[in-house]
Amino acid sequence: MDGWLIFDPPNRGDWNMSVDETLMSWAAETGRAILRFYQWSEPTLSLGYFQSAVDRNRHPASLSCSWVRRSTGGGAILHDHELTYSVAFPTADRSRREARWLYDAMHETLVELLGSLGVTAQLCDFERHWPRGEEPFLCFQRRTVGDVLVAGNKVGGSAQRRQPGVALQHGSVLLRRSPAAPELLGICELSEASLEAIDVARRWSDLAARRLSLRLEEMAALPTVVRDRAETVLRDKFGAASWNEKR
Repeated sequence: MDGWLIFDPPNRGDWNMSVDETLMSWAAETGRAILRFYQWSEPTLSLGYFQSAVDRNRHPASLSCSWVRRSTGGGAILHDHELTYSVAFPTADRSRREARWLYDAMHETLVELLGSLGVTAQLCDFERHWPRGEEPFLCFQRRTVGDVLVAGNKVGGSAQRRQPGVALQHGSVLLRRSPAAPELLGICELSEASLEAIDVARRWSDLAARRLSLRLEEMAALPTVVRDRAETVLRDKFGAASWNEKR
């Protein structure tokens, strides 16, 4: 399958979510896969779709941070010293099996990449359950099968959203500890590795493209038509209180 490869500069949380959503619809329309790597211009908390905005009070360290609500579920993520990716993948099959395949492809290639950089990582083989309403606020304090672990600590996780003809998956890799989430250790604290986001992104893109059988064209920037659509999504959704404070 043909597709695009995008290495975006750091940007605001509401813009990053708007671009991901736009690329999802673009992939469905064009039949082209899109693999995007990006970062955040300031420490930003993203709430899972089903989380309540008032639950932010459960995490005082991040209360001063900008925040946005994701369109995917799961726990809150403090985006700071990390690498974030998204993949918009055209598909005619919305089955759980196919969804799992995309999830495994990205996480298994991340484990492979970290191993090549001298970091021993593994996939979580269990799911931890909590009573309803008692789940940890932060995604990286939860555990589910397939999470990427280093020294027992979760350093990589993903979430997925599916619509007819396309799947969007995005995820985060914790490179270093953030002052806004000091309880979470990054790969650099858990190992002797010194990782730079762009180097990890480029190496990972090669492995992921081969695993997903993609022929990717690197884009110097988002095409104008995509940027224009993302601006509309930003205005109508991720930049609007009606979305972010809906729960």
